[in-house]
Amino acid sequence: MLRVGILGLGEGRSTMSAALSSPNYELVNVCDQKLELCQQRAKEFDFQNYTTNYQDLLDDPAIDVIAIYTPDKFHAEHTKQALLHGKHVVCTKPFIDDLSKAKELIDLTEQTGKKVFVGQSSRFFEPMKKQRADFEAGLIGELITIEGYYHADHRWFLAKGWSLENTFKWLYGGLSHPVDFIRWYLPDIEEVMGYGMLSANGRKGGLKNDDTMHFIFKATDGRIARVSGAYTGPVQPVVRDSEMSCILRGTEGCSQADYMDLRYAITTHTGDEIVQTWEHKLKHYFRFEGKSHHAGEYQNYLDYFATCLESGQTAYPDIREGIGTVALLQAMDKSLQTGLPVKLREVLGEYGL
Repeated sequence: MLRVGILGLGEGRSTMSAALSSPNYELVNVCDQKLELCQQRAKEFDFQNYTTNYQDLLDDPAIDVIAIYTPDKFHAEHTKQALLHGKHVVCTKPFIDDLSKAKELIDLTEQTGKKVFVGQSSRFFEPMKKQRADFEAGLIGELITIEGYYHADHRWFLAKGWSLENTFKWLYGGLSHPVDFIRWYLPDIEEVMGYGMLSANGRKGGLKNDDTMHFIFKATDGRIARVSGAYTGPVQPVVRDSEMSCILRGTEGCSQADYMDLRYAITTHTGDEIVQTWEHKLKHYFRFEGKSHHAGEYQNYLDYFATCLESGQTAYPDIREGIGTVALLQAMDKSLQTGLPVKLREVLGEYGL
């Protein structure tokens, strides 16, 4: 059994629920700089071990893994400190926001022998797990192309003051999910081209950066993919569409996995058309406040990480894949700014990666 400490109790709330429910983990301690949030979580989960000092987690020899759910700008330093103190790391996505720190972190994992796992939670949602299993079983043949999107009415998010800062971009906060689907199936993306705009609703709400975006990707083998995101307008009814989806088009079939709806559809190589849902797992995936948290996915990926550590396998996304996704997002950002296609190797090359 792995002993885990959690840093950051906003999003880390889901991880507390996951760790307390998992047979593979013992929750040792949790940390947030806000004492009132620590006390709130202590009451909610009847778990009284908390601290406001990250050093307490780092110095605790009883902790094997530190799970990091702090703001993006702190991920690199918090991961570095965990590795230096001999801890494995689970870090929420996007992994880091500054690629200049990437090589140091890769070197640290090699020096310490500790593992870093990036919590791309959407891969561990039931429809996406099923889609991946069917793909690997050959049910749609060879992959031709992939489409991913995340369309959500997140105007409520504008009530958070920091969402109106110049540094906040939906490109990283939202599109990192469908972009990860692209990299999951086409890991060797070489070039990206995109267009973006700030919608009337976004301007009215005070956003500074694009809230509506479309991108095309090209892999080294010539295959192409696309991703789109729109975040400040109404969305289709869920009986017709989901906020997020991953569509695989193959030589012999096609599949679509939805999120946050527990729904999956496939046309197989035999011509069968199947739609599958998992209503019986609603309580596993969504444990509080409707569908605003991800406890079930987090438990799934924590258990996967534990299994990989035990067997000596690499848990993906690992540190290199997490860094690759950040590099791709930065290439996308550069394309929006320049109006030109951007090669991923140019971005990686700037940082010696």
